[in-house]
Amino acid sequence: MEHSVLLISLAIIFAFFMAWGVGANDVANAIGTSVGSKAITVTQAIIIAAVFESLGAILAGGQVTSTISKGIISPTLFTHQPEILIFGMLAALLATGTWLLIATCYGWPVSTTHSIIGAIIGFAIFCVPLHEIHWWQILNIVLSWFVTPFIAGLIAYLLFRSVQLFIFDSKTPIRNAKRIVPVYVFLVTLVITTVTLVSGLKHINLQLSLTQQVGLAIIISLLGALIGALGLT
Repeated sequence: MEHSVLLISLAIIFAFFMAWGVGANDVANAIGTSVGSKAITVTQAIIIAAVFESLGAILAGGQVTSTISKGIISPTLFTHQPEILIFGMLAALLATGTWLLIATCYGWPVSTTHSIIGAIIGFAIFCVPLHEIHWWQILNIVLSWFVTPFIAGLIAYLLFRSVQLFIFDSKTPIRNAKRIVPVYVFLVTLVITTVTLVSGLKHINLQLSLTQQVGLAIIISLLGALIGALGLT
């Protein structure tokens, strides 16, 4: 295709522009509580975010990429006019980056994923028949706006109540914390590691059975709990 180098260069520039907006806005969602509670400093938070969010995007970003690239509209619709898909995706990148910049300036905690999905829907409405847009996939995304906060809020409430009951309101909070906190570390690490191994790393084709994945998650979680216990001694 003519001007391929120019188009690739624009895609890289727009992608970095959007990534800059992600760093300025979305990172606070992941590390804001840690900095606010003074568990880590801002400098430490930036280093942790730079390392682990980059690893997350590289190792576990396959499903999001798949949804963005073909989950909303099928690329095969543009077989005879691929330039329309290219221009549309470039426009979606630039629009999302611009929106993140505006939201960051005003301190709005927006979602990058939802922003770029909205941008893709916007260009798709003008380029393909409405019935070719995967509305069921979009409905699932919209439902996640309500289901996810509810489930997260419920789990957070139960966790805080258990901490309050077994640690804060107990007669020996320090001793109880040393015994119970490693259990919390184990549970949190187990959930995150299991989800990552079973679902998040699908695209790198790990040759592990479900039993092996769960077993590895348990081992990693036990190590995390051990480190947590040693840190409280």
